[in-house]
Amino acid sequence: MIPLDTLALFFAASVALALAPGPDNIFVLTQSALHGRWSGFLVTLGLCTGLLVHTAAVSLGVAAIFQTSALAFNVLKAVGAAYLLYLAWRSFRAGAAEFGEQGKARLSQRQLYTRGILMNVTNPKVAIFFLAFLPQFANPSRGSLALQMIILGAVFMLAALIVFGAIAWAAGLIGERLKRSRRAQVAMNRFAGTVFAGLALRLALSK
Repeated sequence: MIPLDTLALFFAASVALALAPGPDNIFVLTQSALHGRWSGFLVTLGLCTGLLVHTAAVSLGVAAIFQTSALAFNVLKAVGAAYLLYLAWRSFRAGAAEFGEQGKARLSQRQLYTRGILMNVTNPKVAIFFLAFLPQFANPSRGSLALQMIILGAVFMLAALIVFGAIAWAAGLIGERLKRSRRAQVAMNRFAGTVFAGLALRLALSK
């Protein structure tokens, strides 16, 4: 088993990484501001579900493929960038009418949850990050490396859930106030579209 002091150190590092500005927490922030706190929590759950995929990939050694194969990396990168551009296009086309009665979003809970999953899974840099980060806290002398990867992945997801959940709550509170103005609603959609386009460009240019 992994010692508690090692897990505590890993948890602290995971919280720090989740707090650092990046595509995932920016994604949670914009979705929470646009669609409310509960929507942000659903996106957060989707992102954490995506981390399950990356944890499994690292445990099985699949993530190494994306580190050594330029083709696999570029294909997944293109899919992720295309999805972000699609979200940007939807946001730029949206207006105040995108919000239903009492500021509720038209997006279903499943759509919001799926957005989080796709955002995370289609980012090959997350897989490579997990491949580089998790093994630093594992030790073959403690037993199964695959089991240690799963435990570390679970701890990372817990840290992400706490940090992203806090971001969703705060951004949702601000968003509720902004939704009282039609101009603010349109401005939020334009801002979200710009963020999505920027994230798509950043992902497309990543190496």
